[in-house]
Formats: sequence, C-alpha cells, structure tokens
Amino acid sequence: MKKLLVIISSVCLLSGCASEFNSMFKTSDNNLKYEYSKQLFAEGKFSRAAVLLTDLINVLKGTENGQECLYMLGMAQYNSKDYESASYTFKKYYQSYPRGLYAENAKFYVGKSLYMGTPEPRLDQTQTVNSIAALQEYMDLFPDAQRKDEAQKIMFELQDKLVKKEFYSARLYYNLGTYFSNCLFGGSNYEACIITAQNALKDYPYSSMREEFSVLIMKSKFELAQQSTESKKLDRYRDAEDECYGFINQYPDSKEVTTAEKYIERCKKILSKSPLM
Repeated sequence: MKKLLVIISSVCLLSGCASEFNSMFKTSDNNLKYEYSKQLFAEGKFSRAAVLLTDLINVLKGTENGQECLYMLGMAQYNSKDYESASYTFKKYYQSYPRGLYAENAKFYVGKSLYMGTPEPRLDQTQTVNSIAALQEYMDLFPDAQRKDEAQKIMFELQDKLVKKEFYSARLYYNLGTYFSNCLFGGSNYEACIITAQNALKDYPYSSMREEFSVLIMKSKFELAQQSTESKKLDRYRDAEDECYGFINQYPDSKEVTTAEKYIERCKKILSKSPLM
C-alpha cells in the first residue's frame, strides 16, 4: 500500500512539473521564463533549461541578461551531453562577447565540447583535429588561463588518438601484405605501411608508440625486399638489414630484437650470394 502511494505521489509530482514547465514555456513574461530557466539549471534539469533558454536567447540579446543566457544555454547543452550544440553555442558566445564575463570559459568549452564528441581512434578524426585547434586557440588567447593544465592534458589525449589512428592504418597496410587488389597505381601495401609509419614518427616525435611504428617499418621493409623484383631486391635487402640494425640499437630491450636478428641473418645470406658482394 505504501509503495502504491509513493508511485501515485511521484506521478502527480511529475505531472505537476510538466504542467508548470508547459506553462512557463508558453508565457509571454520573458523575465519570469528566464528566472524559471535558471531555477531548472540550478536543479540540474539541464535538458528542460536548454529548451527555455533556446527560446530566450534572441529575445534577451542586447539586454543585461543576454550573455548570461547564452552562456548558460551552452552549459545546459554540455551537461545534457549535446556536445555538438554546446560547441556551437560557446563559439557563438565568444563571437558575440569576446570580452564578456564568460569569454575565457566559453572559449575553453568550444574545444572541450568537441573533445567530448570525438570518436574512437579507428574512425574519422576530423573532430579530434578541430578540438585540438580550438584548445590551442584557447591557450593562445588566454596564456594565463585557469584551465590551461586541463586543456593541455586533453590535447595530449587527443594527439594519442591521432597517433593510434595512424598506427591502425599502418598496421592494416602491413596485414594486407601482398593483397595487390588494394594497391593503386601499382603500389605496395608494405610501402604504404612504411610511409604511413614514418610520417607518424615525424609528426609525433614524442609518441609513446614509437617502438610499435618502428617494428612495422622493419617488418615491412623485410617483406618488401622478399616481394621485390630482381632489379630492386638487393637494394631493398640492404635497406632492410640497415633498418634491423637501427632498430636493435634504438630498442635493445625490445621483444622484437630476436626478429630483427633473424631478418639480419637472412639478409646477409641473400646478399652474400650477390656477385657484387
């Protein structure tokens, strides 16, 4: 019986809240609607607050509540996990009030909203790039910003996503190996792997995945040598051998050292048969 009473009371309460919200949404008293929006925001009812604030931003533009309304809308959208809308709103705030009370925070949340909506590394990383650019702009505009450390931490995390994206691409090329139907204009998957991995090492010199990229380069160069025509075979075996020595010198404790040593032995054996040796 008590449980039934609780359910009935909850339904009545929700019905009352919905009725109050609908009444406020329809009211022509914008000041009352705005105060109710702030109340909803304070209570953590962000989705409902966002609905009312969206209805108010054009009405309140140019008034003393204009910039607060726009910033609050961005935060309501952000807390509702509507990150795409939040990023747009924060950007609009900064464009409208570049010296406003919330300008620094708005600029930060442009980048953080984009960050919250970034996909996992295997997917397209356009939003990741845009988020990094937005956060870098935030730090450039506000060098002494309160959220500088957080922005830098997010940027490092986003760069790791870009590195992983490149690694997955390079590894895919390597795994495709001799599947030539994938190669355009007579190219090679192993060559594509080498180029992708080398570019990643160049673009992200402090990445924690340097060894993983180096392993792919070493293995791809050896496999490429094995698949090469006679006119290119010896040069590519020499290149593979040099790559293996370089890998051992750079990563002497790597579990792939034995692989490198095996490749060196096989390269030497083939090169020793060359009349030019």
